Amino acid sequence: MHVGLGLPIADPVTLPVWARRADAGPFRTLALLDRLVYDNPEPLITLAALAGATSRIRLQTEVLLAPLHRTALLAKQAATLDLLSGGRFTLGIGIGGRADDYAAAGVDLATRGRRLDGQLARLRGTWRGEPYGAECGTVGPAPHTPGGPEVLFGGFVPAVVERVARWGDGFLGASLPPRYMDRLFRDVERAWQRAGRTGRPRLVAQVNAVLGPPETVAEARRALRAYYTPIDYLDHILDGLLTTPDAIRAAVADFRAIGADELMLYCWAPDPDQVARLADVVGAADGCPAG
Repeated sequence: MHVGLGLPIADPVTLPVWARRADAGPFRTLALLDRLVYDNPEPLITLAALAGATSRIRLQTEVLLAPLHRTALLAKQAATLDLLSGGRFTLGIGIGGRADDYAAAGVDLATRGRRLDGQLARLRGTWRGEPYGAECGTVGPAPHTPGGPEVLFGGFVPAVVERVARWGDGFLGASLPPRYMDRLFRDVERAWQRAGRTGRPRLVAQVNAVLGPPETVAEARRALRAYYTPIDYLDHILDGLLTTPDAIRAAVADFRAIGADELMLYCWAPDPDQVARLADVVGAADGCPAG
């Protein structure tokens, strides 16, 4: 099982430092979340910058709120990022549920799932080089990865499982303990088989983690609280923050045991020294390859 890092959003200027340090360590992936009405950096632009600061590590949206984006432009941006990174880009997709994001984008929150379903065929067709529509040609450039970048879907509802089986390469699950994630992983695998897909879906889990002095831990808690307020499961999110090497090692072992292909350690405090601390923990865990 691989281990990746979710990048903090509080200080975007530090992210190239995070990226270079992670690129030299045992981590497989760097990920960045997406919001519109928030102070996070725009993920596709930021990951493009980090592609130039790294040479090995993969770059992932976790997750991009695709219904907020114009489909043709998203197809072009994703293909460009995949091309410039040499095929190191993974497009993690979700729909979110923040009304203010959708209001700012001028998109109907109530139809976001249907909008995403309509986007998926267009994205896949565009990356295959098909004309975007009857009145226009192809939207290039062609991605580095044939057929387009790897696509993972995040979420918890049955529609997400079916999207993985029909359109995706795998599943992203966040903020659930292994015993619940195990059920979702198995649901994804069964849907994949029902759809007649060959191979197997990638299964990725996410936990929130912080290692460092008390002020770093406190900063991570403040960032989590600010980001998730006023969600009604805020206490669950805060209680699930992993703050010790033993807790992180246990999470790695537990998610490996249920068949996760990768565990993302999502960081919330901007202190880049966390990369070395987390690398020490990950490097000490058996079976966590670097590449």
